[in-house]
Amino acid sequence: MISTKLTELLGIDHPVVCAPMGSVSGGRLAGAVTRAGGLGLVGVSYGDAAFIDEHVARAAEGGGVWGVGCVMFTFDDRPGLWDKVLGYAPPVIALSFGDAAQVHKYVASAADAGSHVVVQVHDPEQAAVAVQAGASVLVAQGSEAGGHHRKQATLPLVPAVLEVTRGVVPVVAAGGFADGRGLAAALALGADGVMMGTRFAATEESLATAGFKSHLVSACTADTVNTHSFDVVRGIAWPEGHPARSISNDFTRTWTGRDTELAAQRATVEPEWAAAGARDDTTQRAMFAGEVLDLIQDIQPAAQVVRSVVADAEETLTALAGRIGGPAASEA
Repeated sequence: MISTKLTELLGIDHPVVCAPMGSVSGGRLAGAVTRAGGLGLVGVSYGDAAFIDEHVARAAEGGGVWGVGCVMFTFDDRPGLWDKVLGYAPPVIALSFGDAAQVHKYVASAADAGSHVVVQVHDPEQAAVAVQAGASVLVAQGSEAGGHHRKQATLPLVPAVLEVTRGVVPVVAAGGFADGRGLAAALALGADGVMMGTRFAATEESLATAGFKSHLVSACTADTVNTHSFDVVRGIAWPEGHPARSISNDFTRTWTGRDTELAAQRATVEPEWAAAGARDDTTQRAMFAGEVLDLIQDIQPAAQVVRSVVADAEETLTALAGRIGGPAASEA
């Protein structure tokens, strides 16, 4: 068993976190990861009341250490939904994508409600704000991640964030992790665990559609594209500098780089695009996925993912110790 500051703080068995992917990480997936000893997070993202009532309630019924992931800037525009989330008393609240004022506001509110507060950051400056605000855990998310991200890659980002935190709070690495080798690498960098999204999207319990899951297995990393097109067609005003990595399809090939034109034609394009998504038309629908696609070969139960990641990490670390130590180490 791998014990870190993250597992000790939260009282979980394994330093593996399921990313709170909106419309993918529901109560069933979060519960499965939690029961397997990791941290399962329900992704409520844009604050849909019905989704919260269904999926956060389901995660809460399972007990254990589970949580809810919220995109901060969107909750400002949806009065009452933050209180709805807090009403389920999640042991963990994971916050992402907010300015400094929003980080301070939501961290304080979640902490006052008794939750451990996880804050996702993308550079050392954001890390400093989150620590000052009183975050319990930081997630250092690199640009390899699926969905929305910023510019800095995970490998240089994690140690840069660790320089800011100086051991005050656990740091979880995100963006580019799908197996035990990745967990071992994150631990070697000094992180206290990993957050995985794409690997958990490709599980039996995820809410990803059949078409989406099929593409998670068949697509490769080279098939991904950074785009704003899905945000523009949905009318979601993401802050500048936050593209979303997705599996490319006819929609991204048509509209990526044409944001102004798409916005101007949204009234016509959006209904057709929404209808295509409703029938799981993968030539049009959003399929957010990270640069780990080359490592996704099948759809597994979430518990199996957790167990295999931890077991493979232990094996990798043992093999690495043997390689570094050489014959003298094995004779000692």
